[in-house]
Amino acid sequence: MDIISKFTVGSEEGISDLIAIIDSSVLSLHKDFVSEEDIKRYQNEIDPRKMINDLNDLSNQLIMTYADQKPVGYSIIKSGSVHSGISDGKRATEISFVILPEFDSPETRQSLWKKCRAAISFTDVIWINMLAHDPLLEFLKETGFTTISDAQAGPFLLPSYLLEMQISKN
Repeated sequence: MDIISKFTVGSEEGISDLIAIIDSSVLSLHKDFVSEEDIKRYQNEIDPRKMINDLNDLSNQLIMTYADQKPVGYSIIKSGSVHSGISDGKRATEISFVILPEFDSPETRQSLWKKCRAAISFTDVIWINMLAHDPLLEFLKETGFTTISDAQAGPFLLPSYLLEMQISKN
């Protein structure tokens, strides 16, 4: 399988790939906790134009991961996004990190993480709000993230953890 992660602009094609992954991942991550009707309602409320505008903000970047040219994962990097536990004066960056379960493999994880990590080298702290039952949670902890606090995440406010990683400047 040919796996590649690359920066993607907020174009109609890029957003179409992103929405396809969001729809699939929301269903797989929430189906045991939320009614299918609520999931469909959420999916129908996704506004592609708003997503394009958000991604064309210069402080945001989208990285898409493809397996054999099919979109299978993404990370959105939001510079300047903070949570209450980050010390004043620290440059903080929020990330999302999503891989469809059927394509979740060490190679896919590493491809997305390497591209993401290269893109965030300018910051002091990276953080993510990750669902407690997300299978990628352990991978992020293995890469160096630590749990800061319990939280809620996603459109249905399910139990999650705020994770943080200090970026060392060399």
